[in-house]
Amino acid sequence: MKSVFNNCKVLFGKAFPHQHNKIRIAYNMKIYWGDFLFRFTSDYYSINDTTIVVRLLLSVILGGIIGFERGRSGRPAGLRTHILVCLGSTLAMMTNQYIFQEYAINDPTRMAAQVISGIGFLGAGTIIVTGKHQVKGLTTAAGLWATACMGLAISIGFYKAAILACLLIFFVTVVLHRLDNSMLSKSKVMDLYIEISDAVSISSVADAIKSHMIYIESIEVVKPAYGNEVTVAAIMTIRMKQKSVRLDVISNICEIEGVEFAEEI
Repeated sequence: MKSVFNNCKVLFGKAFPHQHNKIRIAYNMKIYWGDFLFRFTSDYYSINDTTIVVRLLLSVILGGIIGFERGRSGRPAGLRTHILVCLGSTLAMMTNQYIFQEYAINDPTRMAAQVISGIGFLGAGTIIVTGKHQVKGLTTAAGLWATACMGLAISIGFYKAAILACLLIFFVTVVLHRLDNSMLSKSKVMDLYIEISDAVSISSVADAIKSHMIYIESIEVVKPAYGNEVTVAAIMTIRMKQKSVRLDVISNICEIEGVEFAEEI
């Protein structure tokens, strides 16, 4: 027992030659437990406790800004989805940077490349093709991809670009969405879904539509989505020869003999 104590004394004496044994043991335990604590520094670019906290919190905030607008608009991918995408891509790139920093692996962008390509599967899940061949969710899918790229920028310390990208993505999804709707309302081109009764033919309905100064660019016969008593439906792309109120155009088409239902898609 005395031999074991002497060996410990020699061991601690070599490690801490100028301090008492009890103080040396306490100091050593402090360092040991300190490894589990966050020690903040002024270095915001290498992987350390400061950048871990800053980058992950920043990814939650910026991803949440984009996701809040998408969720408020009733999109499939909302607040939580965008936060998780941004947070996950940030963590993936930080892990890659940590591996490169600690183990000197020569390819620090491998995981980032997988994030960019892999996010396409998640984006595809938000794209919906309705029974009337209407595609929805493309903007949300593009927003998810952009949010993932924003997370990668945060994780590598490209903070200014990430913050500016967040503001621009928000601008595109909010401000330009209103501008897009305004341009669409003034457009002369419309996509219509029309259900036609069995008593008339599609050609007769098309001729009646043309009589209202409307040019039909394309017609696609589809299965009826609403009416139980009709067997024929069509999706038409029409171009008005002069600017008209879109509701008035739909109202005029609904008054055509044989048209049971019409709506813009």
